[in-house]
Amino acid sequence: MKRKMFFLGMVFAGALLLTAFALPQDQKVGAPWQVPANYKAMKNPNKAGDAAAISLGKTAYAKHCRSCHGNAGLGDGPKAKNLETFPGDFSSAKFQAFGDGELYYMSYVGRDEMPNFEKKITDEEERWAVISYIRTMKK
Repeated sequence: MKRKMFFLGMVFAGALLLTAFALPQDQKVGAPWQVPANYKAMKNPNKAGDAAAISLGKTAYAKHCRSCHGNAGLGDGPKAKNLETFPGDFSSAKFQAFGDGELYYMSYVGRDEMPNFEKKITDEEERWAVISYIRTMKK
C-alpha cells in the first residue's frame, strides 16, 4: 500500500512539473512608448482602404512581422512565446488609437525586443503599406 501511494504521489508530482513547463509563462507588458513629436506628426500617405497599399503591406508584414505578431496581429506568432515582453495586440482599440506616425516609429525604429527595421525595409512606400495593412486588423 505504501508503495502504491508513493508511486501515485510521484506520478502526480511529475504531472505538475510537466504542466508547469508546458504552459506558457506570463509575459510582461512593455512600458508606454515614448514617440518623438516629429514622428507623431507623420501622416500615412495612403488613403484608408487602399487595396494596393494593403496588399503590399500584407506581403511585407508576412515577411518581417508575422513571426512575432502572428497572422492577425494578436501577438501570437511562433517566436512570440520566446519573448520576455508581449508583442502587443494590433486588433485592440488601444493599439488602433495610436496615430500613423506613432505606428511608423514603433514599427521601424523599435526598442528593446522590437528590432529596428530601418535597414531591412528601406522603401518608404513599403513601410507605409505595412501601417495600412496593420490598420485592417481591427476587432
